[in-house]
Amino acid sequence: MGRGVHAPRRGSLGFYPRVRARRIVARIRRWPSIEAEKPQLLGFAAYKAGMTHAVIVEDRPTSPFYGREIVKAVTILDAPPLFIFGIRLYASTPYGLKSIYEVLADNYPKDLGRRVTLPKNYNKEEAIAQAQQLLDRVAEIRVLACTQPRLSGLRKKTPEIMEIKVTAKSVQDAWNYALSILGKDVKATDVFKEGQYVDVIAVTKGKGFQGVIKRYGVKIMPRWHKHRKGHRRVGSVGPQHPDMSYAIPRPGQLGFHQRTEYNKRIIKMGDDGLSVTVKGGFVGYGVVRGQYIVLLGSLPGSKGRLIKLRYPIRPPRNVPTTTPKVIEINIESKQGG
Repeated sequence: MGRGVHAPRRGSLGFYPRVRARRIVARIRRWPSIEAEKPQLLGFAAYKAGMTHAVIVEDRPTSPFYGREIVKAVTILDAPPLFIFGIRLYASTPYGLKSIYEVLADNYPKDLGRRVTLPKNYNKEEAIAQAQQLLDRVAEIRVLACTQPRLSGLRKKTPEIMEIKVTAKSVQDAWNYALSILGKDVKATDVFKEGQYVDVIAVTKGKGFQGVIKRYGVKIMPRWHKHRKGHRRVGSVGPQHPDMSYAIPRPGQLGFHQRTEYNKRIIKMGDDGLSVTVKGGFVGYGVVRGQYIVLLGSLPGSKGRLIKLRYPIRPPRNVPTTTPKVIEINIESKQGG
């Protein structure tokens, strides 16, 4: 670059364009291919409650702390059951997967009508018979699931809707499994297990319009020497004609981007959320009353944001297969005093 010093470019081009997410609920764009012993859902959704720390026994053989107690930051997710209200059939076309039919349940949560228009006088049995005639054209089966925020610590009623892929040895097996859970609740423990790695998809915290210092980490120029046009800026934006390069750090939107974090480990799951809720409740969220998920590390998004979990699309190698031993999850108040 002709600078005479090592100065790598600012900002990863893998995240362009840095614009606001279309929706506050993230969208899972890809599903992994998994050879499962029995039909299985490949995803779940939960609400981010807050963070604390836990004492666990290190079970990675390659770690210098193997077999010893270590302290790790953990994130608590409020995970009320998902309600399966539909099945969607996809056929393979030259332009990708295309939805060809869907079957809906004949019973719904009372709040689902806040999100979608529910059909009246729906004949479920007739729809199932029609779908079975199309199974020879089906390449993939997904279920339509909705969250139940009334069962969480949030003060909201309107559910979120998502598609979840069903993996099985055959389309017929996937269809039979989807029918068996249609109109029923699915718990997080029905989808994942403790010690498993998952991918996390969510929309990050929004930080509004920011300059290049905060947005890209550009160095602040000294104010007292030859910088009358400003010191919190890029020294040169390059040629203006025929056009400025899109890779030049410029001010703009920071945060509220959809991001995927790979291979987050579940260390604990349970039904009594009060056992992992800090004293006084999580700041900005409140109390986890029901089912919960505890993951190692931090997750994208603010308190109360919907976090989507997926089977890992590129799972790590040589990972522990046993359930991690959790000595303690700290529930002391994080507000001090």
